[in-house]
Order: sequence, then structure tokens, then C-alpha cells
Amino acid sequence: MRIDPVTLLTILGMALVTYATRVGGFWMMSRITRQAGEGRASPRLEAWLSHIPGAVLISLVVPAVLSQGPEEIMALAATVLVAWRAKNLLLAMLAGVIVVAALRALNVF
Repeated sequence: MRIDPVTLLTILGMALVTYATRVGGFWMMSRITRQAGEGRASPRLEAWLSHIPGAVLISLVVPAVLSQGPEEIMALAATVLVAWRAKNLLLAMLAGVIVVAALRALNVF
């Protein structure tokens, strides 16, 4: 088996960037909490940080869905509606999958 040097350097570079991003986040948070004085994040900072995963997910999912057809857009709308009303993410995802599968099977669009 031959290892391509470009591929190996690419993988090592990606690993280094991933590691640096994670370590940089921990380093930055340690400096922020140290400046706050009590050694932990303020409630306001914790509230802000708790919204980051959802914002990242939305920034990845919405453009991908909007570049698809109307079936996917309607499934996204159903998912958001069920998540908002039922406050159950599993049920919301199931609703989105059912809507997109039904619309594709019926060949509505």
C-alpha cells in the first residue's frame, strides 16, 4: 500500500486545524471566566453559548434544504411547525421525514 504524501499532509493539516479550534475555544473561555473573577462564565454568557449549537445547525440545514425542491421545503416547514407546537424534536424530525417521503411518493411536485 502506498501513502500519497499530499493526502497524508491534508489529513494531518485538517487534524491540526480541528485540534487548534478546540484548544483555542478552551483557552479563550478560560481567559473570559478568569476575567469575570469567579472562575466560571456569567449567566448571560452561558445563555449565549447555549444557543450556538442550534444556530450552527440552522446555518447548515436551511441552505441545503432551500437548494432542494418544494418537497424538502414543505418538510422543513412541517418540522419547524411540529417542533414549535409539540416541543418534541424527535416527533418534529419524524414529521419532516413523513412529509418529504409522502410528497415524493405521491409525486405532487
